[in-house]
Amino acid sequence: MEKIVRQGLLYDFYGPLLTDHQQEVYESLVYDNLSLGEIGQEYGISRQAAHDIIKRSDKILEEYEDKLHLIERFADNKNGLKHIKELLDSLDTKDTDTITKINTTIDDMLEKI
Repeated sequence: MEKIVRQGLLYDFYGPLLTDHQQEVYESLVYDNLSLGEIGQEYGISRQAAHDIIKRSDKILEEYEDKLHLIERFADNKNGLKHIKELLDSLDTKDTDTITKINTTIDDMLEKI
């Protein structure tokens, strides 16, 4: 998985567990795509301090994932729902109303993921 995508997922799941300052600096990198120098300027810290905050935050977020596996479960659930949908689409049945309801439910769930 591309590093920036992974950072975004980690932050989406575990970001609120960081301090407010860590969240602000991390969002500047991941969401605003600012350089370390720009982050340093924005928060009145050195480039090295910005780097340290981001590295520390990366480590904290990865440790949460190592313990809780929420991103892994998220991906497994999404893949499972897609597989169920494929199986339903391949069924040959006359009960199209039930199939339609199941497909709609799965589509709604996939949208929320």
